[in-house]
Amino acid sequence: MTPPRPGDFPPFYARYVDLAPEEDVLRAMAVQAPLTRAAILNFADQPDFRYAPDRWSVKQVVGHMADTERVFGFRALWFARADASPLPGFEQDDWMAASGFDAQTLENLLAGFEAARTSNLLMLRQLAPEAWARQGSANGHRFTVRAYAHGMLGHERAHLQILAERYT
Repeated sequence: MTPPRPGDFPPFYARYVDLAPEEDVLRAMAVQAPLTRAAILNFADQPDFRYAPDRWSVKQVVGHMADTERVFGFRALWFARADASPLPGFEQDDWMAASGFDAQTLENLLAGFEAARTSNLLMLRQLAPEAWARQGSANGHRFTVRAYAHGMLGHERAHLQILAERYT
């Protein structure tokens, strides 16, 4: 499986794809799982911490990671099945306002992310080789299935970097 190429995703999405250059993205996603768990559990004593008053808490970051994993996975499946119907975008701040993540435990939110990742890995492993190049439209932009797989991993890594840099 080859990494996404220009044209597989819009330019703004490169920040996630660039963080996931591996050819075997499925292996990288599986290997990342225990690293993500350990990184998140570093915040077990301060799950409500925000590095600034208007920024998300650690719990909200983890909940956002799970939401995005689910959305990217759904989009990848939609496009893999060659459905030409365009998909809407999602406004992360609106979703956050309606989420209730701060009322949940960090462990519960982490378990939700891990369940979404496991489900996506199972789905992606079952795709036919030609499905990886299929594309569709989400939020008015073209994406391939391959781009969403790499985007899942890159999005996870982007938020782990933010947690390491700003929340410690």
